[in-house]
Amino acid sequence: MPYQDLRAFLTALKNAGELVDIARPVSPKYDIAKALAKASAMQGPALMFTQTGTDFPLVAGVYGNRRLALLAFEATEQTIHEKVLKGINDPIGPVDFKGPPPCQEVVLTGDAIDVTKLPVPIYSPKDGGPYITAGIVVSENPETGIPDIGNYRFQIHGPKEMGVFSASNHRFGKNMAHAIAMGKELHGAVVIGVDPLTMYSCQVQSSDSTNDWFVAGGLRGAPVELATTVSNGLKVPAWAEIVIEFTVDTKAEKMEGPLGEYTGYYTPPSMKPVARITAITHRKGAIFQGLLTGKPITENHVLKQIPFEASILRQFQAQFPTISDISINSSGGVQTYVVIAMKPRYAGEARHAILAAMASNLHPKWVIVVDPDIDIRNSAEVEWAQSFRVKPSQDVFIVDRTATAPLDPYTDGAYSSSVGIDATRPFGEEFPDVSEVPGWKEFDLPELEAAIRK
Repeated sequence: MPYQDLRAFLTALKNAGELVDIARPVSPKYDIAKALAKASAMQGPALMFTQTGTDFPLVAGVYGNRRLALLAFEATEQTIHEKVLKGINDPIGPVDFKGPPPCQEVVLTGDAIDVTKLPVPIYSPKDGGPYITAGIVVSENPETGIPDIGNYRFQIHGPKEMGVFSASNHRFGKNMAHAIAMGKELHGAVVIGVDPLTMYSCQVQSSDSTNDWFVAGGLRGAPVELATTVSNGLKVPAWAEIVIEFTVDTKAEKMEGPLGEYTGYYTPPSMKPVARITAITHRKGAIFQGLLTGKPITENHVLKQIPFEASILRQFQAQFPTISDISINSSGGVQTYVVIAMKPRYAGEARHAILAAMASNLHPKWVIVVDPDIDIRNSAEVEWAQSFRVKPSQDVFIVDRTATAPLDPYTDGAYSSSVGIDATRPFGEEFPDVSEVPGWKEFDLPELEAAIRK
């Protein structure tokens, strides 16, 4: 069975030695970010801060490295993509929670609303203020009512106001634009603290007509239990720790930003819509969740990578069935640097795959195609293929005026450019055999293994 909620996953992390309690006062202003940066650099466990200066503890680093991601999926490196693809291909619809939902054990409306009482961190010194970074935003297409869930940032402006930002090509941004065009209000909810696979489902690439609760159910292998919000009629996970309900006021813009974003650079401040909070509900003893963002590799890159790669792999294999794997590198923000493993079926197919990647929603700057014998997650092997399977004059090309990745700080206005590298062996031509020692992985050498353990 999947983890029912965040608390069940935290228990599993604790039992595995992957959750550390910090039982001394730690300020949400900068110090929590410093602790998370240290844990991230050390590939360490998740951290639970029990003394935040508020009534709420804060947990973060829950998705801080690949090891924790595999625990969340209850998978191994050998089974992870297959498990994610099975979940995407076998969606399961949500169900309504029976009885009063846990996420509404405490209900705050009217004058009782005060989002500043939550331990919302400031992650980078030049950030415009505290930011909610681990929230799932629930919104609906204002015309069709199709729900979307995704991770978007919210800056705390005051007790009842937050700054809203979503890139225009993301579904929440599209829903806002659609609501403005129709002259409607857009209601939403920021959901904080859910089971890990519901969180990971937000990173799956799907069409605008997809009901994301079905995707989450497929990844979980069980329906998501939903409850109706108290002020705007949306459906949210019943076992969430905290739910912040809001209405987007597109006519009352305020300065939002800067924020140290997934690119590793600050996004400049600009005028953006305001979210007016209509209710806050939470569980008794609710746990706030943080998520470090900034220069790769941080927690937000790890969170995005596995479901993002698996869903993009599914899309590409429909057109190029001999693609065996894809790596969308964390160092490129899980966006701009793509390595594809495939066995070309005809001369030029690798270039076709590169062009398809450039034309996709990835918006990459670099696309490299290698043969399946290359470990695409080992940079040394990819560099080896580039060094000895590439004729730069024939196999490297640039496509100008391609779409830019969201928040990329170095583009030519609205456009970027992309580099394609065909690092596969020349099709239909003789090529030297690879010189390597067969069977070394399976060779039993206990003396070496004992020395390494020391």
